[in-house]
Amino acid sequence: MATSCGLPGFTDDSKAVPSMQAITAQQIRSSFINATRSEAAKLNLPGNFDSLDWDRLDFLGWRDAKMPLRGYLVVPRSTGLTGIMLRAPEGGAKKGRSVLCELCRAVFSKEDVLLWVARRAGQSGRDGNTVGTLICADFLCSGNVRVEPPVNAINPDPAAVVERQIDGLLARTGQFLERVQGK
Repeated sequence: MATSCGLPGFTDDSKAVPSMQAITAQQIRSSFINATRSEAAKLNLPGNFDSLDWDRLDFLGWRDAKMPLRGYLVVPRSTGLTGIMLRAPEGGAKKGRSVLCELCRAVFSKEDVLLWVARRAGQSGRDGNTVGTLICADFLCSGNVRVEPPVNAINPDPAAVVERQIDGLLARTGQFLERVQGK
């Protein structure tokens, strides 16, 4: 299914797509709905940008190497790429406490989960309104949902479990983007 931006997608604009295709730095910079042009122009791409395995990504998420409290999430949608700029709390995650990422809901992840906050799109964001959600600190959600559980009576088909996890990640990521957009 091709869309206007050349990315595979669903016909429903509220859904993210199952995997990404390679995108350019310019496509990323022009996708942001809650950042100024100068903020988007100054963003630092992920260090491994040229070697990303796009087929194993449901979205592109990364922390800015020069500003570690800043993160970015770029999601392919049927209407094109949608990017949001995020910020993490200065204190980081509280140690000794397990928190579930709201996007991937990974039980296999050993990394920290942070409350990432996004300025709302449009006038609402310019007025200072924000929304937040718990996301893996280093945005490794696409890999987390692809970890196959062991075969057992509850999960006789690990591949089907992975597909459900990917579908859930896509749905929850789309819901968070809608909250940023004020929908």
